[in-house]
Amino acid sequence: MSKSKLKSKSKSKSKSKKLKSPELFINRELSWLEFNDRVRQEGMRADVPLLERLKFLAIVSSNLDEFFQIRVAGLKQAALAGSKQRDVSGLAPRQQLTAISQRVHRMMAQQSEGIEEVLTLLDGEGMHLVKGSELSLAQVNFVRDFFHREILPVLTPLSAGELHPFPLLPGLRLNVAAALRAPNAPASEERKIVVVPLPGLLPRFITLPAQKGLCLTPLEDVVQANIGELFPGQEVLATALFRLTRDGDVAVGDDEVEDLLQAVEEAVRTRRRRAVVRVEVSARCSRVLRDWLKRQFEVGEEEIYEIAGLLDGASLMEIVSRPGQENLRDKEWRPQRPKDLRDDQDIWQTLRDRDVLLVHPYESFEPVIDLLMTAATDPAVLAIKQTLYRTSGESPIIGALATAAEAGKQVTVLVELRARFDEAKNVLWARRLEDAGCDVIYGIAGYKTHAKALLIVRREPHGIRRYVHLGTGNYNDRTARLYSDIAVMTANREIAGDVSAFFNLLTGYSSPVGWARLSVSPTGMRRRLQEMIDREILCSTKEQPGLILAKMNSLQDEGMIQALYRASQAGVKVRLNVRGICCLRPGVPGVSENIAVTSIIDRYLEHARIFYFQNAGHEEIYMGSADWMMRNLDRRVETLFPVLEERTRARLIEILHIYFADNVKSWRLRSDGEYEPVRQQGKPVRAQEWLHRRTVQSAGAGGPPMEFRPLRRGKR
Repeated sequence: MSKSKLKSKSKSKSKSKKLKSPELFINRELSWLEFNDRVRQEGMRADVPLLERLKFLAIVSSNLDEFFQIRVAGLKQAALAGSKQRDVSGLAPRQQLTAISQRVHRMMAQQSEGIEEVLTLLDGEGMHLVKGSELSLAQVNFVRDFFHREILPVLTPLSAGELHPFPLLPGLRLNVAAALRAPNAPASEERKIVVVPLPGLLPRFITLPAQKGLCLTPLEDVVQANIGELFPGQEVLATALFRLTRDGDVAVGDDEVEDLLQAVEEAVRTRRRRAVVRVEVSARCSRVLRDWLKRQFEVGEEEIYEIAGLLDGASLMEIVSRPGQENLRDKEWRPQRPKDLRDDQDIWQTLRDRDVLLVHPYESFEPVIDLLMTAATDPAVLAIKQTLYRTSGESPIIGALATAAEAGKQVTVLVELRARFDEAKNVLWARRLEDAGCDVIYGIAGYKTHAKALLIVRREPHGIRRYVHLGTGNYNDRTARLYSDIAVMTANREIAGDVSAFFNLLTGYSSPVGWARLSVSPTGMRRRLQEMIDREILCSTKEQPGLILAKMNSLQDEGMIQALYRASQAGVKVRLNVRGICCLRPGVPGVSENIAVTSIIDRYLEHARIFYFQNAGHEEIYMGSADWMMRNLDRRVETLFPVLEERTRARLIEILHIYFADNVKSWRLRSDGEYEPVRQQGKPVRAQEWLHRRTVQSAGAGGPPMEFRPLRRGKR
C-alpha cells in the first residue's frame, strides 16, 4: 500500500475515532428532561390560555411519572447490579442517577411554582382551588359532613408497627402518613406510624358550595383535616402526604414463554410489587415521618422529592377536562375532511387515481375509519391485514375489524401486547378480536412491532387489487386529535406488494425479501438511511451543498449521529426538527457546524417522522414509523416508505419548511445541550397555526389565500 493511501487511511481512522468522543454526545436522560422542561415552560407562557397552561403543567408531572417508572428504574437496576458501563456521553449509571436527581429536584420546584401561579390566576377567573385553612365556616361544615358521609367509610388505616409484613402500597397513589402517640405518653416514647391510603375511586378534587364560580378543595386536605376521627384516643403529632413511584418495566422475553398473552397479563400484575424508585412527600415533612419513609421503602435522600404544593400534578387534568370556561382554552381547530376525499366519490376509484395524504389532526382521522368500515362491508373485499400498537378505549377500528371478520372476510391483526402501559388494554383487544374470528398475531419473537400499516385486498373486474394505508401514528382515533401525524393512502402496486410481503413476514416463516420500495427494521432500515446520507455526501459540492431535512421525535442512535456528523464535515447542510431526545451536539467546530436542531412545543404533540434528501436535485422524501433510536432501528419492526407522487412530495416539503421557519413555538438546541427560544425575526410564523389555516383553506372552508416562501435548497 502506498504512503499516501496509508496516510489517508490513518486520517480516516482518526476522524472516525474522534466522532466517537463522549464530548460529542448529550446524555439521553438529561436530553429528555430538557424536553420535559420545555413542556413546563409552555405552561408558563402568558400568551397561552390558562387552562391550556394547566394542561401542560399536568403533562409534565405525567411525563415524569413514566420517566421514573422506566428510565430511572432501569438505571437503578444497573447501578445496584454494579454496572460501570458508560453511555455514549461517558456517564455510568450511578452518575446518570445523580445528574437526574439534581435536574428533577430543580424542575419539580419550578413546576410547583408554576402550578401555584396558574391556580392563582384561575382564582381571578372564578375557578378556586381552596386549601383547608381558607375554607369559610359554611364550607368547613360541608367538608366535615362530606368526610363522614362519603370518605370515612372507605378509609383503611394501616399500622406500620403492627402489620407484618406491611401491606403493599401501589405506585402513583396518594397516601397520608401520620405520627401518633397516646395523650399521656412521655415525650420520649416512640411515635406510632400509621398510613391511610386515599382510595383511587374517590374524586381528587371535591366541589364546595360557593356563592359564585367553581370552588374545589383537594381530597387530601379534607382527609388530613379530619384524620383524628380515625384514631380516637390518640394524639396526631404530624401528618404528611406521600406518593410512591415504582419500577414499571414489565419486559417479557417472548421467546421463553409458551403463552405470550398470559405472560403479559402476569407481568402487568407484577408492576404493583416492584421496587420503589421515587418518593414524593409534602413540604415540611417531619423528620420522624421522613426517616420512616426512607427506611420503609429503602430509598436514599436523593430519591426523596419534597413538593411545596400539590402532589400528583397529573391529576390537574380533572380540572382541565371540566366542561365550560371556553374563554380559558384554545380556540377549536376543527379537523377538515381532505379535499382529495369527497363524500360523493368511490374511495377505491379515488385511490386508483391518486395517493391521498392525510395530515392529522388538521385533517380528520375519519377517512381511515371510513376506509376500514367500507372494506368491512364491501362484498368485493377479501382480506384485511393491520398492525395495532396503541388504540383508544372504545375503538371504532376494533369494531370495523370485528365486523369484517364476522362477515366472513379474512382478517389478520398483529396486536403488540408489549406496548408499554397499554399492555392490559391490548390483551383485551386481542381477546375481543379473536372472539370475532380474526387471526390475531402477537408479533415476531424478540421484537416489538411498531410499524403502522393497513392492507386491504379486493377482487375487481381486472383482478386482485391491494390498497394500503401507511402512517407515522397509531390507529387511535383519540390521539389522532391530539398528535401531529402524517399518513398516506395508496394503491401503488409496488408499495402494496411490499406491504403484502411485510405482513407475510410478520405472520409466517418467510425471510426478509428484496423490497421494491419499503425499508424495514431491524433488517434494512439503518442501512438504507445511512446509504442516503452517504449519497448526499457524495453529491455535495461547495457550489451546491447537499441538504438533509429530517423531522422526528427522538435522535439517539450513535451510528446515525456519526453519519450526520460526517455529512456536516463534508459540507452537507443538515436541519433537524426533533421534538424530544436529541443526543447530537450541533454547532461543534469541525464536526457539526453545518447542523441545526430545533424543537417545537405547541398545542399538538409533534409525532410525525419525515425525511428529505436533496439528492443533487432529484429530491426524495420518506415517511415512517421509526425514530432514529437504537431500539427503533435494531430492536423493533418498523417501516420506512417513499412518497412517490410529485404533488404529495411538494406538499410534504412545504410542511417541512414551515416547521423550520417557526419562530413562535420553536426552540434551538445549543452545542452545550441547552435550548433557547428561537428569536422572532420579521413576521411571526407559528407552524401549527399555519398548517391549520392552510388545511382550512385547502378544504374550501374559508380563509384568506396563504403564501409561504420556502427556504432555498442548500441554504440553512
